[in-house]
Amino acid sequence: MTQGPLTTEAGAPVADNQNSETAGIGGPVLVQDQLLLEKLAHFNRERIPERVVHARGAGAYGTFTVTADVTPYTRAAFLAGPGEETEVFLRFSTVAGNLGSADAVRDPRGFALKFYTEEGNYDLVGNNTPVFFIRDAIKFPDFIHTQKRDPYTGSQEADSVWDFWGLSPESTHQVTWLFGDRGIPASYRHMDGFGSHTYQWNNAAGEVFWVKYHFKTDQGIKNLTAEEAGVLAGRDPDSHQRDLREAIERGEFPSWTVGVQIMPAADAATYRFNPFDLTKVWPHADYPVVEIGRLELNRNPGNVFAEVEQSVFSPAHFVPGIGPSPDKMLQGRLFAYGDAHRYRVGVNAGHLPVNRPHATEARTHSRDGLLYDGRHGAAKNYEPNSFGGPAQTGRALWQPYDGFAGGTGGHPTPPHAEDDDFVQAGDLYRLMTEPEKERLIANLAGSLAQVSRADIAERAVENFRSADADFGKRLDTAVAALRG
Repeated sequence: MTQGPLTTEAGAPVADNQNSETAGIGGPVLVQDQLLLEKLAHFNRERIPERVVHARGAGAYGTFTVTADVTPYTRAAFLAGPGEETEVFLRFSTVAGNLGSADAVRDPRGFALKFYTEEGNYDLVGNNTPVFFIRDAIKFPDFIHTQKRDPYTGSQEADSVWDFWGLSPESTHQVTWLFGDRGIPASYRHMDGFGSHTYQWNNAAGEVFWVKYHFKTDQGIKNLTAEEAGVLAGRDPDSHQRDLREAIERGEFPSWTVGVQIMPAADAATYRFNPFDLTKVWPHADYPVVEIGRLELNRNPGNVFAEVEQSVFSPAHFVPGIGPSPDKMLQGRLFAYGDAHRYRVGVNAGHLPVNRPHATEARTHSRDGLLYDGRHGAAKNYEPNSFGGPAQTGRALWQPYDGFAGGTGGHPTPPHAEDDDFVQAGDLYRLMTEPEKERLIANLAGSLAQVSRADIAERAVENFRSADADFGKRLDTAVAALRG
């Protein structure tokens, strides 16, 4: 039974809860979309004091070393040439669990990397999967609510999880990743990382390229079966955190080979699917991964709370030569992450040792607030001023977008030839070996069989059938067998 129209917190009816308002079709998200900002701001304040998502984590310091010349693509100083080294801090995490949850669970893993560059901190906030469940940040609070505890039962409910996924067919690709063999990594050291979003690189001449980041583990991929994970999670809830810390203590420094896919800006408009869609990968046959560097972790934090729990990352932290794309999920995160940190850690979270720049210094006119340390002394706190204060450079970090037209509104993603929610999920299924398919079907069926309503289960199965007929048929049979 319906309860009337969805409204804002002020009671105004919501016209569109599926699409953020953009500057024309395919354009960047507008600040005037107050529903988006209201949802994200409220969502960030729903838990204290731990993170709403990615609460359970571990981290380490290390170095990133450039191994290839990428100056034709970006003017970022820390990528200036082979041999350049930059200090980094990497925080791994699970997504849905709380601070006291186990590491060995079926859940995406956060892969948040802070580069302490000479031009300021650059944060690359990614995951261990190249795609995500949704493509628009306006749906993120709703999605995470399905993964968290039900307001009535106090437990995670399969009905909520699969109801949302079934009603959001764009999630089919990521769900296929999640319930496949890589859904439960054996450790943080034995998984790949991805920037996931599309980002802009721009060179000294102002030329623009779209890029995707890849971090290939040098330790090799190792995963856990559902049965192995169930035992390990009960025996050693801290398994991943312990493994990372002890490996570094032994001097077995984990490392990743870093690469990027590079797309000339002109290709984006005519590519066969929207290259800014977070539910899609760029096939390597179209844009091969080009190796650019090596990441190594070689130093444990001295205090987990001070350096892991209080560390903050924001995809809005760019440096000259790197910037955002019109990816609607990324656009929402540019606001939401900084807002979450200001609420959770405080407005001066950037002053903490793990968060402040290490290779330069922050020079701002922001003053006061919780935990302000008086670092600016008597300096004037406005710009421009006549007292030698820091001033603007006049050169933007990234190049402006163009090619957008039309009126403002809650526009869906602009259509490309293969903008289909199921093509890549089917491609991924068909790449699997027969034993991999069997485990994927068993994992999905085991979860779907917990759904109490047949219509919710049938809708979810139909999404996988749309990805691949064999996929759907086998899953339907397996679910029916388990549901009796």
